[in-house]
Amino acid sequence: MGDRFVLLVMCLLASTFSMCLATASSSNGVVRLALKKHPLGFNSLQAAAKIRERYSVYVKDDSDDSGTDIVSLKNYLHVQHFGVIGIGSPPQNFTVIFDTGSSNLWIPSSHCHFSVACFFHSRYCSTNSSTYTEIGKPCKINYGSGMILGFFSEDNIKVGDLVVENQVFTEAVREGNVILTLASFDGILGLGFQDISVGNVAPLWYSMLQQNLLAERVFSFWFNKDPSASEGGEIVFGGVEPRHFKGQHTYVPVTRRGYWQIDLDDFLIEDQPTGFCINCTAIVDSGTSFIAGPSAAVTKINEAIGAKGFASMECKKVVSQYGDIMWQLLLSGLKPDKVCFDIGVCSFNGSRHLSDDIEMVVERKREMHNDTEVRQDLVCAACELTVAWIRTELKQDKTHGRVVEYVNKLCDTLPNPTTQLAVDCDKIPTMPTVSFVIGNKSFDLSPEQYILKVQQDYITFCISGFIALDVPVSPPQGPLWILGEIFMEAYHTVFDFGNLQVGFAESA
Repeated sequence: MGDRFVLLVMCLLASTFSMCLATASSSNGVVRLALKKHPLGFNSLQAAAKIRERYSVYVKDDSDDSGTDIVSLKNYLHVQHFGVIGIGSPPQNFTVIFDTGSSNLWIPSSHCHFSVACFFHSRYCSTNSSTYTEIGKPCKINYGSGMILGFFSEDNIKVGDLVVENQVFTEAVREGNVILTLASFDGILGLGFQDISVGNVAPLWYSMLQQNLLAERVFSFWFNKDPSASEGGEIVFGGVEPRHFKGQHTYVPVTRRGYWQIDLDDFLIEDQPTGFCINCTAIVDSGTSFIAGPSAAVTKINEAIGAKGFASMECKKVVSQYGDIMWQLLLSGLKPDKVCFDIGVCSFNGSRHLSDDIEMVVERKREMHNDTEVRQDLVCAACELTVAWIRTELKQDKTHGRVVEYVNKLCDTLPNPTTQLAVDCDKIPTMPTVSFVIGNKSFDLSPEQYILKVQQDYITFCISGFIALDVPVSPPQGPLWILGEIFMEAYHTVFDFGNLQVGFAESA
């Protein structure tokens, strides 16, 4: 494909993929920007597997004499809340994640000619802006198996009614991974400290303060808990909105600049101390949906709430719902490869997945980006495996009760094709409360708050909001936790730059 054709396609797509500016208002140095919530899908949940990459330490690659700045970037696919900003004069609109876990602003560039991801997102065109200033210094953003290549530019950034002048940001010219092709956002707007900024660029938040655009040196997040509401939430620069929270905020100091890192006293399960937290710290991160913590601690929580791997759970459901009829059908002489079709679990008449690995079944459909078929094939594969196990036991003249017990144990051995664990949606009301002690105050999360419900078509499955993350730390710092959107949706969060502290209050 020639360069001219690529450029022509890009121009056509630029006119097709237009974005509407989110509702925003400002008054007396306070800017309120509406956030939109994007529902989670099965594919987007896989992004949590990359969370470790987010917290790599920024280093300058001394072996690279090109002057390129390098930083690690995590997979943001599972993040649900987005907002819209404008870049240039007149403003070109971009959907971005407001991310307290990074410090740079980057968006796709009109100079991005050869990456598929660029064809599916808005792109910044410097020649269309009267306030653009060329910088041109290259930068490279690494993530997982791919990277973003780009260069620094300078222009005005519009956030709500505020215009931040002469802000340095990154134009991405190569997006080398399927991650950004699938993403519902165009770029990232970092709200962390300059200490972790690529190229030591002043974050947009710093520029707002330096240009005296805000009444107070704070910004705050409110995520709407109502899944049916059209408003996904709001970020307020320069203050807090009283209608977003109940009671008073509990403030704790930032213990380490870079990320918004605080001390975590303990975590509780049903108000009982666990003993896992000694010198624990936590990063408050709006760019992560889940709550991540050390493997031992998260395993304790997931055991308490009955979370299991997807394959194991589907297998046990099949045994519980269809075990008796499978037994009867096999005894009656029905061919094993017809059983799952006969009971309505598989949509084809004949064995298809019996020799497949569960992980292959899921991965094949995931590559096709068909979330509904992922789960349907997983259930079908679990059914066929169960039939094979029951048939093997029948040949050994085992009793019905012993066969069911044995098959249930085999279900526990199935590999989990995803990094997340599933729970039985019907058991959510009976699950324990999980609490985090911050500033000597217990912040409770109910099962309804820490379980993610993912819907595809008419199918709902429930995911534990806790995932394992083991980040190496140096003493005396203890285990690291990440408090993401799940926590911030339950508790209105204030990031107080002036006093270097973070505040939490019950979300309204």
